[in-house]
Amino acid sequence: MLIIIGQSLISGILMGGIYALVSIGLTLIFGVMNVVNFAHGEFLMIAMYITFWVFHYFQIDPYVSLLIVTPALFLIGVVTQRYLIQHLIQAEHYTQIFATVGLSTIMANAALFFWKADYRMVKTAYGTSTLNFSDLVVSYPRLISFLVAIGITVLLFLFLKRTYLGRAIRATAQDITGAKLMGVNINRVYIFTFGLGSACVGVAGALLMPIYYAFPTVGLHFVLTAFVVVVLGGMGNITGALFGGLVIGVVEAFSGFFIAPELKEAVYFVIFVLVLLVKPSGLFGLTKG
Repeated sequence: MLIIIGQSLISGILMGGIYALVSIGLTLIFGVMNVVNFAHGEFLMIAMYITFWVFHYFQIDPYVSLLIVTPALFLIGVVTQRYLIQHLIQAEHYTQIFATVGLSTIMANAALFFWKADYRMVKTAYGTSTLNFSDLVVSYPRLISFLVAIGITVLLFLFLKRTYLGRAIRATAQDITGAKLMGVNINRVYIFTFGLGSACVGVAGALLMPIYYAFPTVGLHFVLTAFVVVVLGGMGNITGALFGGLVIGVVEAFSGFFIAPELKEAVYFVIFVLVLLVKPSGLFGLTKG
């Protein structure tokens, strides 16, 4: 039993790192721009397809393709923000929801039209490789994905804390008027933030390809999980998104094994509701008085 618990814990933590990386991009955008991007999952889907086609046509390893996918998603995010999201920042929340849900529908159906509904996966030599620690087995691709996800999270945290642009982003999130008075170009901060959030989900998409399939609606599962993680961790809280992702990964692993695989999403949604009833601001959110 201890071996089963240990294996479930390891599997949950490793998958939680991916959930955290997807969620960090979402919470960063919301924290700065106060816009919930319901097309965030489709950005992940696009990143996964780019990784697949780069591997299929050029035989570029998914981890190497991070150098291509990450800037590509950054540019896609910048264009999306400039020509769509920018016009929604001052709009009502229902307008933002309809617009981003509409973008999500367009992207998913465009992928279905051009690439069909086939499941596509990158098969690498290390895809089934494992590391064995006594009776515990660690998937090599999942371990790499987890370490890269944690590394990206730490770098993003340091960027926001130590650089001028990072401090400008945090200032904009805290007080737009004060940031403007200090000479911060708010529109440029918005563009860069949305691009950065999209780049984070681009990294997650590339990391997922050796262990997951790409198909037009793949983003739906991950974006629903990301919303749970973001709210649990506190909207706009990057550290909360990291720990929230790890918590959801572990809960999913344990519930999938000990209860039923088809009920694992239901379990963490129940936990999600219970947490909101006790602490509406999330586990790491600030309670406003």
